[in-house]
Amino acid sequence: MDPKLYQAPTELLKGKIIAVTGAGDGIGAVAARTFAAHGATVILIGRTVQKLEQVYDDIEAAGGPQPGIYPICLNGAIEKDYQDMHDRLQETFGKLDGLLHNAGELGQRTPIASYKLESWQKVMQVNVTAQFMMTKALLPLLEKSDNASIIFTTSGVGRVGRPFWGAYAVSKFATEGLCQVLANELEGTSNIRVNCINPGATRTRMRATAYPAENPSSVKTPAEIMPTYLYLLGDDSTGVTGQSVDAQ
Repeated sequence: MDPKLYQAPTELLKGKIIAVTGAGDGIGAVAARTFAAHGATVILIGRTVQKLEQVYDDIEAAGGPQPGIYPICLNGAIEKDYQDMHDRLQETFGKLDGLLHNAGELGQRTPIASYKLESWQKVMQVNVTAQFMMTKALLPLLEKSDNASIIFTTSGVGRVGRPFWGAYAVSKFATEGLCQVLANELEGTSNIRVNCINPGATRTRMRATAYPAENPSSVKTPAEIMPTYLYLLGDDSTGVTGQSVDAQ
């Protein structure tokens, strides 16, 4: 089955609790609203409370299950912050059925020779280390699900390195590696499957920053790539793990 063509049943995610990072705008906001529209209770994770509250209001206005909001700065958070996240979510929800790592940092678009260490470290912190710490902390909640799904966000430049993509490309190679290692560790011993999604060229703020000359209407909207996300989060993808899937 081609995940890009997946037609999700209306109640695909009914009763599921799904956490989404970077849920305040772009792909994360659309994903959160889409998951809620298919019955999920969504935990909106992000840095800017005002943006998360807007997505919360959108979900409520559309009649979706009441979401949760969990503000956190991935660049500054330490291991204890993620343990606190586990404790709060455990107390409020008791389990987790899905975790979409969508938040990301673009960093500089410049040659390695002139790449600033500060920018490099921020990209690696947000795109790799924070995802490792959050996943590790939330695994016990995912283990409580009958059928849990972790999705990492990758990129074409995380499969073949291209000039001037610097830390972003390297972080996505690392993301692919983290996904494969975790998927192999959990396969056969756990109900958790782990996959990567490459959104491809999508109309987001990050895309506009990376390609300032591009006409936004020439690339797909986040809503158009949601079938792949729904497929990997819903039970129809049971048994699919360790894969890197293109959303378009």
